[in-house]
Amino acid sequence: MKIYTKTGDKGTTSLVYGQRVSKSDMRVEAYGTCDEANSMIGLALSYVKKEYFEGKEELENAFHRIQTALFHVGAELATPSGKEVKWKVEEGDISFLEGLIDKWEESLEPLKNFILPGGHPAGAALHTARTIARRAERNAVAIGEEVNPLVLSYLNRLSDLLFVAARYINGQLGEIEETLHADRRG
Repeated sequence: MKIYTKTGDKGTTSLVYGQRVSKSDMRVEAYGTCDEANSMIGLALSYVKKEYFEGKEELENAFHRIQTALFHVGAELATPSGKEVKWKVEEGDISFLEGLIDKWEESLEPLKNFILPGGHPAGAALHTARTIARRAERNAVAIGEEVNPLVLSYLNRLSDLLFVAARYINGQLGEIEETLHADRRG
């Protein structure tokens, strides 16, 4: 099977079940943005592979599960209204994120100021993934009421988790979080 099909050469693509839509369709934008977030998580993990810290294996396993769940989110967003969703986001997926947030936050200093995204390349990539997940959430909201509310909850919680995970990795690798100071402007 070839990677190219030429079916999208005129600006359309297929949703689940084969319905053709414009590549600018909000569903395509939403699931494409989930794919972006997933790829950025993959970039972060490629940086993590080169490092050693306590909890690394658990973090990698957690993100493998999260990346799989993001494919399920994308599948839901790519399924036309009224059609059966083959891979559904479940409450357990959201609870999993919440458990990780709670666990990783225990090792972090409470925030007293806004922090500037950055630190270790893995942390910086997770901060970027967070902003992409927020965009995916906004795109999913724009689709309307036909989107499974659990998808919206998952994307919302995912961005929270990515923020905490970026801080967690930066902390584990000894990176200092640079804080925003209102009186300092360049």
